[in-house]
Amino acid sequence: MKVYISADIEGIAGIAHWDEANRTHPAYPEFREEMTREVVAACEGAAAVGATDILIKDAHSSGRNILVAELPEYARIVRGWSGHPYSMIQELDESFDALVLIGYHSRAGAESNPLAHTMSLKVAEMRINGQPASEFMLQTYAAATYGVPVAFVSGDEGLCADVKKVNEKIGTFAISRGVGHSTISVSPARALRGIREGVSAALQEDLGAKKIRLPNAFTLEIKFSDPVQAYKASFYPGATHKGDRVIAFETGDFLDVMRAVKFTLRD
Repeated sequence: MKVYISADIEGIAGIAHWDEANRTHPAYPEFREEMTREVVAACEGAAAVGATDILIKDAHSSGRNILVAELPEYARIVRGWSGHPYSMIQELDESFDALVLIGYHSRAGAESNPLAHTMSLKVAEMRINGQPASEFMLQTYAAATYGVPVAFVSGDEGLCADVKKVNEKIGTFAISRGVGHSTISVSPARALRGIREGVSAALQEDLGAKKIRLPNAFTLEIKFSDPVQAYKASFYPGATHKGDRVIAFETGDFLDVMRAVKFTLRD
């Protein structure tokens, strides 16, 4: 079995503030270590049920967070960013049996995590075909272009609820719940056990049932926090400026969606 693990930090145990996700802040090392431990737990859960090839994408900020010396011998890791539009699942292809998302978080505009966002803090809200879009949704759709299902997701309660709306067969483990600027989190020990057991259980289930059917066409809408950013992004080829800080883009190819996300959110 070949498994891809994409890891973020804003949905791991205990995290509650942007300082803790910032590699230049003194609070960061503790949460870098927890991100690493949760990824290792996912690796262990996958290996326990027959995964022999595990590729990890360090998908937070610099892409250089996970402590590589802590990874099991059978895992490989993608660090940094290649520039490919499928950034958080770079190198995923049809050869993988399943995608696992660790440390993911609620979408921009949600109140279920004080660190909620979608790809950039420039985004007030993102929608695909009228539905609010999280990073989970973007990576799930991108993986579906290769026929690869998301098997398991860990992160905050709001994200886990959104996952079940997309496909109730996808396994989830809720790590935390946001309340204003605070989070209520399970202990790191409980998070590791939940991830390890959850990944094992999800990979033993019918992976075909966890697949999603992509729409035939996509309408991407991005509402920016800053109207100046919306104006600049409106010059992306094929984009239209709808006003009220919103641009829209239509296509029949999800790679085009991810390309538009990548380039309209650039500085």
